[in-house]
Amino acid sequence: MFVSPAFAQAAGGAAGGSAFGQLLILPVVFAIMYFLMIRPQQKKMKEAKAMVEALRRGDQVLTQGGIIGKVSKVNDDNTVEVEIAEGVKVKVLKPTILQVMNKTEPAKAA
Repeated sequence: MFVSPAFAQAAGGAAGGSAFGQLLILPVVFAIMYFLMIRPQQKKMKEAKAMVEALRRGDQVLTQGGIIGKVSKVNDDNTVEVEIAEGVKVKVLKPTILQVMNKTEPAKAA
């Protein structure tokens, strides 16, 4: 019914070695989370930002709302004018551009 002092000391010694192992696991788990979740998300955000910065007149784009249109004007105030039908133009925020579907070729030098 009573625990002998020898067993109590043996259990305490085993727990001390286990605590070091548990502390070693934390950086390993963080490294795995970083390489599997955080880093790919940062890379994806960087690519999306570069895509939006490279928008030009004539590019066919897809917005997050599912609207497909052709860029008719790129404004400086973080907006893009997109023509969704003949004569129908809407202003769209640049961050809501999800994908550039058809990229226009740059004008050739004369």
